[in-house]
This record gives sequence, structure tokens and C-alpha cells, in this order.
Amino acid sequence: MAAGTGLRVDHAVTSGTFSLDGETHEVDNNVWVVGDDDECVVIDAPHSVDDILAVVGGRTVKAIIATHAHDDHVRVAPELRRRVGAPILLHPADKPVWELTHADELWDVDLSDEQSIKIAGASMKVLHTPGHAPGAVCLYVHDLGCVFTGDTLFHGGPGATGRSFSDADLIKESIRARLLELPDDTVVHTGHGEDTTIGQERVNLE
Repeated sequence: MAAGTGLRVDHAVTSGTFSLDGETHEVDNNVWVVGDDDECVVIDAPHSVDDILAVVGGRTVKAIIATHAHDDHVRVAPELRRRVGAPILLHPADKPVWELTHADELWDVDLSDEQSIKIAGASMKVLHTPGHAPGAVCLYVHDLGCVFTGDTLFHGGPGATGRSFSDADLIKESIRARLLELPDDTVVHTGHGEDTTIGQERVNLE
């Protein structure tokens, strides 16, 4: 996917585990890197720093943005920070979730709703979408016609609830209020599994 600015999305899948509430599951996570030939941001840091760096290539990483703080999305974030010298960005409402994995070190910059993150001449808009986790965010890039939803919205509907720190009614409200306002042809890049579109998921939610 490319735009006139040279902006593009690069992608890989990396495998590991997800643990919460005394249960551990094998999972495959999407790795998303947004930028141009020179600089980029990494969205989530699951499982393997080397897998992430293979997508980054030789580019300068400007930020590591966590869509939420479940361990399969932030487990290697501190190690990645040390390797590339980029700050970790997380919504502060996810502090109790972050501390389940990283009790001894914090992220660097708080994300806030409606915040704009600049990368490669484009703007990435932060949408606070609590429900899967209290500090869950989605990241909308108008220039690319896409939104990165972490575990808030998947192909087929909302992300999982029923675990600690999650709320089924709240995630649906977040999706309706923040994501369904986006154009129907907006491509949804998820934390796990295949892409979808806002229009397709609008039908699933209605």
C-alpha cells in the first residue's frame, strides 16, 4: 500500500504466546510498520524483536506505539526500545495491564485521544477505544485510507472481552462511536488475522 508521499504499510506475522488470568495461549500477531524509505513507526511489539527489525529494515524508528498493553503486544517493547532508541507510546489507562508484563520499567510517552502523530509527512490520529483493554487505541491514517485496530476490531466483529480489564458493552460503544464514523472503504489492519473494512464490519455490528 503506498501514497504519493512514499508512505506505505509493511507487514509480517510473528508467533508466540498470550497470557492473562492464569491462562496461556499460542497466538500469531500481526506486525505493522508505517513509514517511508527513511523513517517509520512500529505498531505493537509482539514476541520477537528480530522479526520486527526484519520489517523495519535500515529505517529510523521514530516511535513504538502500543495499541494496548496485553503481553502479546508489548512483551518485547522495552528490548526494541533499547535496540532502536525509539520511545514507547501507550495510553495511560493501560498502566495496570502494562504492569502485568513490565513491572520494573515504564513506557515513555502517554497517548491521548485525538492526538496526531507525524510520520513520513503524514498524520496518524489516535482514537481511544476502550473495551478490550482500558487504554486500547486505534490509529487512523487518512493518507493511506486505513486504521490499525489492535484487538479492538477484527474481521468478523469486536475483539475479545470477558477477561480482566475488559468490557463487552464498552468495546461495542467504542467501535460505534469512533470507528464506524470512518469511511466504509477504510481498510482495517488488525492485531491478529486478516484485514477487513469499516463497511464490512458495520454490517457485522448492525
